[in-house]
Amino acid sequence: MGDQDDEGGRGGGLTMNNLLYEVQNTLDKFKLEDDAPGADYYSPYANLEKAAVLQEARCFHDPSAVRENPRKCCTVIAQLLHLTNTGQYLNSSEATEVFFGVTKLFMSDDASLRRMVYLFIKDVAETCDPDDVIIVTSSLTKDMTCDVDLYRANALRVLARIVDAAMLGAIERYVKQAVVDSSGQVSSAALVSATHLFEKNPESAAIVKRWISETTEATISPNEMVQFHAMQLLYQIKKHDRLGMQKLVTQFSQRNTLRSPLALVLLVRYTAKLLTDEVSEGRTSGSFLNGSAFARSGYAFLEASLRHKSEMVVYEAAKSICALPNIEPQEITPAINVLQLFLSSTKPTVRFAAIKTVSQVAVGNPRLVSKCNEDLEGLIADANRSIATLAITTLLKTGSENSIDRLLKQISVFLSEISDEYKITIVRSLQRLCLTYPAKHRVLVGFLSNFLREEGGFDFKRSIVNSIVSLIKQVPETTESSLLHLCEFIEDCEFTMLSTQILHLLGELGPGTPAPARYIRFIYNRVILENSAVRAAAVAALSKFAARCPSLRTSILTLLKRSLDDEDDETRDRASVAVSVLKGAMDEFPYVPPEEDAEPEDEPAPDVPQAGDPAAFVLLQGLPMSFERLDRSIRAYVKAPTAMASSELLTFSALPIVEESEEPQSAADVADEAGGDAALMAVVSGGKEEKKEVVDPAAAVYAIPELASLGRVFRSSAPSALSEDETEYVVRCVKHVMPEHIILQFLIQNTVEDQRLVNCTVGVEGDSECFEVAGEVAAESIKYGETANAFTVVTRNPDATLAPCNFECVLRFGVIQVDPKSGEDESDPFDEEYPLEELELSTSDFMAKVAVPDFRQAWEQVGNENEVLEKFALQFKKQDDAVAAVIDFLGMQPCDGTGHIKAGEGGKKPHMLHLSGVFVGGMNVLARAQVAASGDASGVLLKIAVRSDDPTVSRMVADCIR
Repeated sequence: MGDQDDEGGRGGGLTMNNLLYEVQNTLDKFKLEDDAPGADYYSPYANLEKAAVLQEARCFHDPSAVRENPRKCCTVIAQLLHLTNTGQYLNSSEATEVFFGVTKLFMSDDASLRRMVYLFIKDVAETCDPDDVIIVTSSLTKDMTCDVDLYRANALRVLARIVDAAMLGAIERYVKQAVVDSSGQVSSAALVSATHLFEKNPESAAIVKRWISETTEATISPNEMVQFHAMQLLYQIKKHDRLGMQKLVTQFSQRNTLRSPLALVLLVRYTAKLLTDEVSEGRTSGSFLNGSAFARSGYAFLEASLRHKSEMVVYEAAKSICALPNIEPQEITPAINVLQLFLSSTKPTVRFAAIKTVSQVAVGNPRLVSKCNEDLEGLIADANRSIATLAITTLLKTGSENSIDRLLKQISVFLSEISDEYKITIVRSLQRLCLTYPAKHRVLVGFLSNFLREEGGFDFKRSIVNSIVSLIKQVPETTESSLLHLCEFIEDCEFTMLSTQILHLLGELGPGTPAPARYIRFIYNRVILENSAVRAAAVAALSKFAARCPSLRTSILTLLKRSLDDEDDETRDRASVAVSVLKGAMDEFPYVPPEEDAEPEDEPAPDVPQAGDPAAFVLLQGLPMSFERLDRSIRAYVKAPTAMASSELLTFSALPIVEESEEPQSAADVADEAGGDAALMAVVSGGKEEKKEVVDPAAAVYAIPELASLGRVFRSSAPSALSEDETEYVVRCVKHVMPEHIILQFLIQNTVEDQRLVNCTVGVEGDSECFEVAGEVAAESIKYGETANAFTVVTRNPDATLAPCNFECVLRFGVIQVDPKSGEDESDPFDEEYPLEELELSTSDFMAKVAVPDFRQAWEQVGNENEVLEKFALQFKKQDDAVAAVIDFLGMQPCDGTGHIKAGEGGKKPHMLHLSGVFVGGMNVLARAQVAASGDASGVLLKIAVRSDDPTVSRMVADCIR
């Protein structure tokens, strides 16, 4: 019956695993006593067949067998439960027959058999007819009022699973009495059962709410587990009543009547949640000590709990204080002091919990945690590797610049003794440390590169390479030293993917360094020694060096010619293209070395290609889209009608626009942003996500020749609901946008069992100069449970200004009454109408979410000639909500990872949002939006700039904010 059953069961809990284990031990004991010495043991669960077990279950109907051999009945019940738990379910008739047989076992006084009966009823009652379940209620009610606490507790638990609201009213008096029973076992079972009943349905919840006085009385029980379950039930009853919860928390925190550590832990959690709500809802801002009356009393209770005698309560209070939003340093200091004491505990669990919380605090308040550095350094040698790893990652957040060298010496010894998962966590922490202290980049990058040459798996090596690449982008001073370290790594790299990644990086960054020639040797070694994929990447890197450095073209051309006879087609083709292009460029733009007698103070001419150099254009110009987007565009091009595709040349501009969905952050990335300690908690989830095949939403349009002749679909929206899911006719709409038309696809579902819908159309009416309804395509027939498509064609006036428009929609159809059993028609069709919700056509519907490879470069290329600047005051309390709303209003794709505000940055500083998209007609649109919290905390301020090639489009996009 869940975790709460386990917690309340000490001495009489009714859980499947524990009880089966007990039965098996009992059977084993009897087997050893009865069988002759040396006899082979036979498990009663081996090779079970359902038919044989059902045959054995007939013994339940024999009163003498039940009375004389209860052990056999226990074995049969255990076997039935084993069949159910292993997927061999009983059908309705089998379950009913066995259920009736088990009810006859109530005549037995054997305690073990009675417990098995309870367990079986609870497990099988859900598959039986409700009328059959009522039969056993009287027996359970009788047990609930008997003198045996074990029977009373378990009967309560079973009744909670099988009764409905009507039956609960009949036994309400008994359950209320059990809540305040003197037996802790019975009282705990009644409270847990009440919790399950409260969550069952609203009718049962209304009955349980009447037991609040008895539940409150149970909180003063001397039994600690009863107090714990009573607090749980009180929270369930009052959790939606803020004032009631505040009264509950204040009452128990001031009375000091709770003696159960578990109940106090719950009280601490409830207090922390209410304090968090106080801040989020604006009732308390700044210090809790100077906040509202409840904020002051709540924080005082949490601080007082830091002095409780139970380590469980103390840690929960410390963790809750550390997690409070916008807490002041002086308010969090007492919790840090307690956690510092826990760091030297003899219990590994206490040390781990303390250092986990300390590491989380170090993300936002490293100075507060720095007082624990001495204790943290002592934990580096802890036998528990999780504790040691957290100690290192925390020290890397809180350590000073002077302590980095000493920490690296300790880490170097530690890294050789742990697994790759922990190493990856430490690598991420070192990367953040380098961003904190850029002056130490040589030491930190050198430290990371040393482990590239040590033993380690692919994920560990990739994490180091990615960290070094990230540092190159964020700390440009690391470029030269990092590239040289990576060059040395690929000399011995056994992973093709990492070698090709590094070679690509060398081709991008190497030519821009002061001495690009030093990297040529490392790259050419890969052409000689590596496999075909690495050779091809090396040839591409050499080509980029030659294209960007004219002084090196003669030498590189000699090296590239040696690959013209390569056995790999890809390598040979790349070399052939590069040699041909370089020869032509060298003939057209010969390189002129600087004069030898030039004055020393004269600056040398930059080694860059001249304007119009074909080598720079051919070898350096990238694709206008990513390979993934190119693949999806070509697939969409091929799936279009043949006549449409054959009339166009296959060019980049002719390819259909495919939208991009922002990739969700992985668990490791989210944990990494949260501070590194969480990255250790969710190191590797195991397994890879399966790629789902993307279905083209425009396929339904292309399947109808009349609609396909209108042209290619520019973009398709997500389905929007025009009716509730519980209504008779469920209708959703997908908007397919074309250059001059909008096709409205209505997905109509019939949920009426005795009706068949015919000739279904959706009438659309709107008052707009820009849009006009041109035609309809009806759904001919929709049977019960089926979904069919109806289409409405709307033409767009290209000369009119595009403005949002709302359409009134009405579902029109014919109804034919049918026989639900046979499905045959029973009447002639008669016309009906069904009103639907309004359908909105907004400017964002004409915008496709398409990212650009380099937002800054694209922003500068567009220029500010057609730029539109606007400022808005948005009614959002959080920056996260405002960012999401701006993305939704504009219908554009976030770029550069700006679609999410990183953990810990919300409200502290303005967030810059980069957006890109393609407007209908193929026009690229870019937007930069600055989202900042207002000074008076009344909302969010938005400053947005929109750029495109058409000022009208820029204005329309800016006007999407509403």
